[in-house]
Amino acid sequence: MSRDLRRISLSAVILIVLLRIAIGWHLMYEGLWKIKTLRTANPWSSMNYLRNATGPFRPLFRRMSGDPDDLKWLDQKHVTDRWNAWRGRFLTHYSSATNDNDSLKTKLSRLMEGADLYSVPLATLPPGIELGNIDGVHKKVLKFDVEKQRLIIDGKLHLLPTERDRLLETAERLKQASAGDPQVYDSFIKAINDAYKVSSKLSIFERLAALLKGDPERVGLSLQNRATTNSSAEGAAKEGESAAGDAAAVPVLVQLGEVDLYLKLIDRYEADYAKAHTNFEWDHVEKQSRELREIRWKLVNPVQSLERELIANAEELLSPEQFAKGPIPLIYDRDSLTHWVQEHGIDYCTMWGLAIFGLFLMLGLLTRSSAIAAAALLSMFYLAMPPWPGAQEIPGIEHNLIVNKVLVEALALVALACLHSGQWFGLDSAVSAVFRKRMKTG
Repeated sequence: MSRDLRRISLSAVILIVLLRIAIGWHLMYEGLWKIKTLRTANPWSSMNYLRNATGPFRPLFRRMSGDPDDLKWLDQKHVTDRWNAWRGRFLTHYSSATNDNDSLKTKLSRLMEGADLYSVPLATLPPGIELGNIDGVHKKVLKFDVEKQRLIIDGKLHLLPTERDRLLETAERLKQASAGDPQVYDSFIKAINDAYKVSSKLSIFERLAALLKGDPERVGLSLQNRATTNSSAEGAAKEGESAAGDAAAVPVLVQLGEVDLYLKLIDRYEADYAKAHTNFEWDHVEKQSRELREIRWKLVNPVQSLERELIANAEELLSPEQFAKGPIPLIYDRDSLTHWVQEHGIDYCTMWGLAIFGLFLMLGLLTRSSAIAAAALLSMFYLAMPPWPGAQEIPGIEHNLIVNKVLVEALALVALACLHSGQWFGLDSAVSAVFRKRMKTG
């Protein structure tokens, strides 16, 4: 220490140590705050920071987020595989709590995939009602079991509102025209209403398919150019349109689902982002970004809400003994570990890295290594959104060019790594003393 003091004044030593402790406290508190949010309804995530990265390293940081545009949530197969994997962990975790495992498996399967058949009581079919020969009603959706006296509904086809209305209209018409017992028709009408009620609720997987594949409201129109044959091109030319070569581009109105439209808007945004340089161009790109965020929320939020609903409804199926086992572990097997690392690995590395490096800097323990590691972490933050000329300007109260506070803190950490601040006031001096003593005694 005396040799160092001959080169650096005591006041400089004190200020350097205070700088090390201040930076350490800042990093540690930031890391602990992020860790604390894990117990809240809105845990901290690096996803938004990475997906909104700017500058020349933007593609790299967006890939680090795993799924920057949430396209996996719009892939029916991916979401189905994700939920099936969760079902396996769910059943495995709660299987040892009770002997009634088959019942839980059956209930969960019915929740996720629906029942094969539904049934309601019905004593007999009214005269004139032939379930397989009613216009507007699928021939296989309804059957009548004479022995069990039940009306059977196909669980995969379901009874549609139009089919229900058609059955009710037919029953009312025959009831008015028949001289028989009207209560037979009234019982049939009640059975149809009950059948529609029990079969109209879609399973989780059916609702997922409706969200991503079959929702008629998720359809838009797009005007595209499509090449035509020679004859079509000649016809267009006769009306004053130009036709060149063997084919001509003719505007055609095509139908696009919202997911397809979202993908096309992403491609348009990335192309415009790559060409943007002026403030006007960046403003236009930012407007496109806001539009994409709104569409992404509209598409992805219902799927994520459906997943939360699945988990909540599945937990309601648990017995008190099963519920007492607590939530499913975050990591259960190798596949789950890989999935967890992909979704949360960067978040946990960032949180715990900030907390641990900050603590070591405050204590003056492994100071040089901690300072270099913390500087590398901050450099990643800097490069994700660098305030460089030509790069997209980050909105906020600060105005930076090349240098910002993140870069300043990273440079300060590199400077600390070149000094012996851990030896001046920290645990590094005690660790060094122990090693020197052991070397002498050895």
